[in-house]
Amino acid sequence: MDWWKKLTTFLKEVRAEMQKVSFPSRDDVISTSIVVVVASLIFGVYLYASDVVIQLTYRWLLRVFG
Repeated sequence: MDWWKKLTTFLKEVRAEMQKVSFPSRDDVISTSIVVVVASLIFGVYLYASDVVIQLTYRWLLRVFG
């Protein structure tokens, strides 16, 4: 029955830790989600533009030296 004692101790500790957790409000979740989406779009556009510039440079180098 040692496993039973370990299980009950574990569950008591989980309950105690869950009582310490503070969950964000709905407004906090929405505002941070908006920040993440906007930042992702900005980085996506930046990476796309960088990729286009690198491709154009590579094609130009092939035309000039290839």
